[in-house]
Amino acid sequence: MQIYNRQQISTAVRLDAEALAAVEAGFRALGEDKVVQPPILSMALPEVNGEVDVKTAWIRGSDSFAIKISPGFFDNPKRGLPSLNGLMVVLSAETGVPRALLLDEGYLTAIRTALAGTLAAKYLAREESQRITLIGAGEQARLQLAALRLRFPVSQVAIWARRPEAAEQLARELNDDGLQATVYSEIGAACAGADIIVTTTPSREPLLFAEHLAPGVHVTAMGSDSPEKREIDISALLRADRVACDIRSQSENNGELKIFKAQQTPVPFEVVELGTGVARGQALRQSPQEVTLCCLTGTGVQDSAIAAFALAQLEPLQ
Repeated sequence: MQIYNRQQISTAVRLDAEALAAVEAGFRALGEDKVVQPPILSMALPEVNGEVDVKTAWIRGSDSFAIKISPGFFDNPKRGLPSLNGLMVVLSAETGVPRALLLDEGYLTAIRTALAGTLAAKYLAREESQRITLIGAGEQARLQLAALRLRFPVSQVAIWARRPEAAEQLARELNDDGLQATVYSEIGAACAGADIIVTTTPSREPLLFAEHLAPGVHVTAMGSDSPEKREIDISALLRADRVACDIRSQSENNGELKIFKAQQTPVPFEVVELGTGVARGQALRQSPQEVTLCCLTGTGVQDSAIAAFALAQLEPLQ
């Protein structure tokens, strides 16, 4: 069994068009019902503001699959440590024998999450989208923006974060990179005029409300991936003309759709899974004025797809 560390993995796998295609292929297989994928195994550690998720999936026909262990400990930045970490084990789909241990420290998860956000925007946002609003200013906010720049003509970035100093630091970095970045003290002001809004926080209370959503905007909600988290108020969900998700069952348990389960009411609108649009090769947005929203809770197929892609880049280097 080969063992690869983060430096090796991050050198071989970048946030680029090839990695995007690999993740898109995973969603396509999901939309074509070619994926075996169990529910997420999750464990919360509320006393230390932490959690651990275990995800896996097998894409039928693939010679391997990945099992990922992904801890998130959200007080770590105060200790000078990253919030997210983890590793992936890649096993043979024919024998079950381990092929590789990817000690990526959460790097591949961060990359595939950002690329999934860009896929959501590809199928739900307007193609000419230029102004991006980031709710959150951590690593995933940076990666989401970088991934969006692979496909969209991004020119302006509005930032809101609970820690103003983090928002200011991100704005300085983006301005130095040639973008027009502005920090806002209120979410409503940050969202005004946005083409795409991306929420990337571990919030447990809604941050985005209906009044923040202008006609034509697309929202990618990344942060709610456990029963305790919420970023999107029910008013915003009801405001959207089109709602998508990666896996509906996960969104109803861990993502933004769980509010309806909590209220013991059926979801009052159509929900489409992102893989459906990818498999059909069709945009899910039907008009420029639609408000669209995609809840991404993270799926095992993304992990197996990015792990297989990583291994394909790494093995020839041995």
